[in-house]
Amino acid sequence: MSANTKWTAADVPDQTGRVAIVTGSNTGLGYDTALVLADRGAHVVMAVRDVDKGKAAAARLVGRVPRADVSVQALDVGSLQSIRTAAEELKSAYPRIDLLINNAGVMYPPKQLTADGFELQFGTNHLGAFALTGLLLENLLPVEGSRVVAVASIAHRSQAAIHFDDLQWERGYNRVAAYGQSKLSNLLFTYELNRRLGGHDEPTIAVAAHPGISNTELMRHVPGSGLPGFSALAGLVTNSPEMGALATLRAATDPQVRGAQYYGPDGFRELRGHPKLVQSSKQSHDQDLQGRLWTVSEELTGVTFPV
Repeated sequence: MSANTKWTAADVPDQTGRVAIVTGSNTGLGYDTALVLADRGAHVVMAVRDVDKGKAAAARLVGRVPRADVSVQALDVGSLQSIRTAAEELKSAYPRIDLLINNAGVMYPPKQLTADGFELQFGTNHLGAFALTGLLLENLLPVEGSRVVAVASIAHRSQAAIHFDDLQWERGYNRVAAYGQSKLSNLLFTYELNRRLGGHDEPTIAVAAHPGISNTELMRHVPGSGLPGFSALAGLVTNSPEMGALATLRAATDPQVRGAQYYGPDGFRELRGHPKLVQSSKQSHDQDLQGRLWTVSEELTGVTFPV
């Protein structure tokens, strides 16, 4: 692909023989990511909280790609018990895993806790992805070209800090800042994981992507989302889910991708457009912060990594 060409789903290489686990793939970005990977020949595991919705999404996917090879796995990334159960089942079913795409997430909900008592956004968006990755990693490590992909957000710059003195927002809750903390955590985790994996060109790498502003179900807690005309207005300034998924797909499949890279839209302020290599905040590259968050995450989840 030439430097001037826009990267599209048509640039996803053949995925035949590869196993791709996509969390939260019954709707939105995850569904469109799963759809393209299946269309390119991957066996796609749609790892979802609601199995009935997952089965309906899988049927919808096969309706569009009749040759698709998909399965559905029960997984609630807001529950460590569910993560452990799913990880055991996945490790048994798939001795080799090529792609783990940590897509599932929540954005701007009212204050809620996960099953384990973590603030919902930090617990789901970061700790759940951290735990799942740690439990599945040994099935990726021997696989040449395997990748762990984090779906991050431009919100990692918004009121974002890691509040080590109050990670669960017990002293007051700001849903925008809590989301920013969780998305900054995705990047800190990705960069630290890639370093522990050994660098940029190891058999397994960790990379990140963000969709810009994408008009998906995640938007349902955005102020004003219930107003008449919100969807139409949002559609004018946001990426469609199909376009939003391209950054994830590029991070997951482009042979040129190197560990610890970050992909996002090429348009104004990375809000929309085709995926290109972008830069995350200076804070996300703070190695002391990365190491401290890793340690705390191991303590909170009880999951340690085989690297």
